Amino acid sequence: MILKLLIFAIVAVMIYRFFGGQLPSMPKAKSKEQKKIEEDTLVECSKCGTYVTTKESTIIHGKYYCDECAGKL
Repeated sequence: MILKLLIFAIVAVMIYRFFGGQLPSMPKAKSKEQKKIEEDTLVECSKCGTYVTTKESTIIHGKYYCDECAGKL
């Protein structure tokens, strides 16, 4: 019985090493800190040139606009 467990453990370790020693994992969700950094990133308004955070900006056709300029478009 112990011999079977030992052989099974050796085979499992060999398979583990064959796949690079890493177990497959699920994609990790973004942490709160990463989201905070993304929200606090400054971008330049394409119309007036002022810098606003991505949280406060509006994206129109791939360009960032501040709230004032986006309301005028």
